[in-house]
Amino acid sequence: MKPEHIALARRSLLLATAPEGVAQAVLASARTRTFDRGATIFLQGERASAIYIVAEGWVKLYRIAPNGAEAVVSVFTNGSSFGEAVAFRHDTYPVAAEAVTDCTLIRIEADSFLRQIRENPEVAISILSATFAHLHNLVGQVEQLKAQTGAQRVAEFLLELASCPDGACEVTLPYDKVLIAGRLGMKPESLSRAFARLKDQGVQIRQNVALISDVGSLRNYVEEDPALAWAKG
Repeated sequence: MKPEHIALARRSLLLATAPEGVAQAVLASARTRTFDRGATIFLQGERASAIYIVAEGWVKLYRIAPNGAEAVVSVFTNGSSFGEAVAFRHDTYPVAAEAVTDCTLIRIEADSFLRQIRENPEVAISILSATFAHLHNLVGQVEQLKAQTGAQRVAEFLLELASCPDGACEVTLPYDKVLIAGRLGMKPESLSRAFARLKDQGVQIRQNVALISDVGSLRNYVEEDPALAWAKG
């Protein structure tokens, strides 16, 4: 792997707390794989044998419902890992993974990591940390669906991408609006309505760029009681 990919993997939640010798041993057998936009990384129901860390680009995890509808579970970018829990159990993937953009992934064979855990049980802490982070993320998504309006969910999504702590900020949407809608538990038409409501909060959408007039004001909007947010929309 390239030195920068090794450094990124070492900083990832999966390996950040692992002893240096363990991390080196795990990454010695790791390999990078590139995927074109739209390529399948693994399928729902496929036997899990590897863990992935995103080195470049974006990846989505999704499930296909019995009626054929796609439900986006999560979206990952640089430094994020996925597939840990099922890979260590050699279980089947409960979701499918697809490249949202052209991307580069670091593939770590589960058996390589398991050997290190058997030799050094402290390594299991890093696995628990990564698993907890995924759980925390899913809990956050459930909270958003139940306690926020659609416009508030979109506003929080924009704030997560904003690099400015306050004042005006320009945010480039990292992937298409259909996927953003799926990630936020909305239909595309609902996303369009949410963007329209955010105009009153100083947000303008121009193609794949969101112009935020005041980050602090938008943050206050996200934290408002949903009933007040709907009244403003």
